[in-house]
Amino acid sequence: MTREPAAGPRFDLPEPDAFTRPYWDAAAEGRLLIRRCAGCGRAHHYPREFCPYCWSEDVGWERASGNATLYTWSVVHRNDLPPFGGLVPYVAAVVDLAEGPRMMTEIVECAHGALRVGMRLTVAFRGAGEDGGEAVAVFRPGT
Repeated sequence: MTREPAAGPRFDLPEPDAFTRPYWDAAAEGRLLIRRCAGCGRAHHYPREFCPYCWSEDVGWERASGNATLYTWSVVHRNDLPPFGGLVPYVAAVVDLAEGPRMMTEIVECAHGALRVGMRLTVAFRGAGEDGGEAVAVFRPGT
């Protein structure tokens, strides 16, 4: 898993709280975390304090492999909301993580015409600022 240098518009990310702090700290270090339920064994993403499948509160953090496959995408050519206008065109996507959960993200470093359902992807991290603060997971073509 790699971390991209901060570039382009600055993003306002969710404010980490005591529960989500491990997720954001790991992302800043280039690691993607998911949550796994000890009750039913299923993994989920976005982080929640309970399992969305069986409602158990016996869930914990787990490092994801960073491998995924492309489920669907859309090339966004127009977005008037800051800071997205400065990024167009960009690829908004849904990926299937190797551990099972589906995740909304952005695809980077890939020609739009090369995108294919089922293509292998690997996680990268875009810094939110040059100060080494929060980072967000994006995906690029993998091997």
